Amino acid sequence: MRITCPICGARDRREFYYQGADDLLQRPDGDVAAWADWLHLRDNPAGVTRDLWYHEAGCGSWLAVTRNTLTHEVVSVELVEALDAD
Repeated sequence: MRITCPICGARDRREFYYQGADDLLQRPDGDVAAWADWLHLRDNPAGVTRDLWYHEAGCGSWLAVTRNTLTHEVVSVELVEALDAD
């Protein structure tokens, strides 16, 4: 799988560190159980997902990658900092 970093261009996925679904950006309010679920319970969807990736062996940017887990097609890549500016 290749990911096109907006800064560095197309790179092999081994340059990136997978962090998880992009909903990790929304931390829970509330009790210990909500935090435990947020930290430890993950979905494993088949189809299009939006995930956080860190360009560890490149520019050090955090990316929001929309991809299809069945076909490994990368649909879009956005800088997370650009999403925060919206």
